[in-house]
Amino acid sequence: MPHSQSKSKKSAAGVGSIRKKTVTRRGKEYTYWEARYTAGFDPNTGKQVQRSISGKTQKEVAQKLKAVTAAIDAGTYTAPCKMTVGEWLDSWTQDYLGNIKPNTATVYLSVINTHIKPGIGTLKLDALSPHAVQNFYNNLGKGTAEKEGLSPKTIKNVHGIFHKALQQAVVNGYIRTNPADNCSLPRITKPELKPLNENQIRDFMNAIHGHRFEALYLVTLFTGMREGEILGLTWDCVNFDKGTILINKQLQKVRNKPEYRIVSTKNGKSRCLTPASFVMETLKQVRYQQQENMRLCGKQWKNTEFVFTDELGQHLKHRTVYNNFKLLAAKIGSPETRFHDLRHSYAVVSIQSGDDIKTVQENLGHATAAFTLDVYGHVTEQMKKESAARMDRFIQAVYP
Repeated sequence: MPHSQSKSKKSAAGVGSIRKKTVTRRGKEYTYWEARYTAGFDPNTGKQVQRSISGKTQKEVAQKLKAVTAAIDAGTYTAPCKMTVGEWLDSWTQDYLGNIKPNTATVYLSVINTHIKPGIGTLKLDALSPHAVQNFYNNLGKGTAEKEGLSPKTIKNVHGIFHKALQQAVVNGYIRTNPADNCSLPRITKPELKPLNENQIRDFMNAIHGHRFEALYLVTLFTGMREGEILGLTWDCVNFDKGTILINKQLQKVRNKPEYRIVSTKNGKSRCLTPASFVMETLKQVRYQQQENMRLCGKQWKNTEFVFTDELGQHLKHRTVYNNFKLLAAKIGSPETRFHDLRHSYAVVSIQSGDDIKTVQENLGHATAAFTLDVYGHVTEQMKKESAARMDRFIQAVYP
């Protein structure tokens, strides 16, 4: 007698059955419900791929089975992932960070090992919900009895790294959607910029007169270069004939190691500055002094081609330059001023002197003019008020 058609063919993908099961753990019986379903067929063997879903009640399992079979029918089904969040993060950092700067990769690893894995790493990757991620971020801000909560900016940085890792999991098909997509992050209060004003700039220039890093501080103040960019500047990027400086790299200290390396600029793009002639004249004096040092040192001179070096031609160290700067800042009565504030001072002076935002953006190496406006918008707002005041004075003078 021929078999029925339903038995002669393989079950279609998505067909499932529910049954009650009992297990014994430590001498006690536990009952649960399980549904088994066909998730598809193995392309190599042609055999069915069987998976299971479990739950406390028959109704719960039936709902889960219905959702799974609907996803299979719609072609949106994603196979369960056995990895935990921590295991995926280990895989992601090992295989997907090859195109970022070494120091950035080090920061990623530190954030993952310090915050993400301890907080949420044991959860199953495919069971990670938006609420679980939101709760994780909330707890980071609260802190514990042993340590303070993280700042809103740090939480945002944690989110950026975690979201990026989860998005790769989506691309790989481990999860259907990114559970960190719509999380609510704490509001970041922008720190008040503290650029040097005109009187402070004058005092600073007097304070550094004759200092061994005088030229470095002056060039930084009147070009807005970042610390790594000024320390990584080489002579092949200084064109005295055209009066330009090419910014195409920076000197970076390797985290937790006594090593330095040359890396690309912050946004990975080069920019060409045409600074004030005062800057180029300062660099000519640096070049002359360096040639004198080279002559005096003879074979001891290290021909590194850096513009700013020590007496033997080796590059300067960030900490040395920064510590000397802080002493000088305190000397002019502004101990809270940071080296980076020289860059802010340049930007503010440029805007107040009439440079358009696009020019300031390009000189600073910002990605967009909108970002420059966002950072220095208070300066343009003040300029608008001053413009209105000038117009008022003009109208009063011509209108009786």
